[in-house]
Amino acid sequence: MSSLRSPAGRWRAVAVLTAALALAGCRPSTTAAPAPAPTGAATGGLPAGSSSSPMPGPSSCKLGHQDGQPLPDPHCTPGAVNPAVRQDSIADTICKSGWTKTVRPPTSKTNAMKAASARSYGLTPGDKGEYDHLVSLELGGAPDDPRNLWVEPGTIPNPKDAVENKLHAAVCSGLIQLVPAQQAIAADWVTAFDTAGLRVANGKVCLRTQPAKCVSGGRGDEDGS
Repeated sequence: MSSLRSPAGRWRAVAVLTAALALAGCRPSTTAAPAPAPTGAATGGLPAGSSSSPMPGPSSCKLGHQDGQPLPDPHCTPGAVNPAVRQDSIADTICKSGWTKTVRPPTSKTNAMKAASARSYGLTPGDKGEYDHLVSLELGGAPDDPRNLWVEPGTIPNPKDAVENKLHAAVCSGLIQLVPAQQAIAADWVTAFDTAGLRVANGKVCLRTQPAKCVSGGRGDEDGS
């Protein structure tokens, strides 16, 4: 008599077939594979800085203006941030005196980048201006990413420096969070105080919703641009 004709034989055959299907990968999975984490972006939507970002082509960028002040081309200079600077690390980074010196790129590198950036904006070699971080180093801006650097026309120091210093004071005092300050200055440094919910009065920077909550707008971390 064949073993398959007996109940015990039939159960052994079913068990062998089930095991074979499982080994062949036919058993349905009950756990979905996790989606890969996104790369290349920092918290808040601004890109994480990379020194390998390409420089825009010659004369491909156009300066803007608002209230008589220059603005970078948002397509060429959208801003980028240092991923090492986060809200939970500001005490050991941007709010630590002298920290920006540790991340500032040498002039041997930035001089060549400045010349290339000037060509991107169609500026002549004799045009006066500062090679400036859009999101300043004292606000956690990317040190050597072309997306965060532009030749800001005018005198040195310039009005943007005061905006950077006051935003730095607001962040390091806990008046506002880091990401809103970064986003505000990257979007439009001229209106950054309004965007971040701040107002400036008598040398102090205050919350618009709580005018009595203020902090002195000092110089920031040395030359924090």
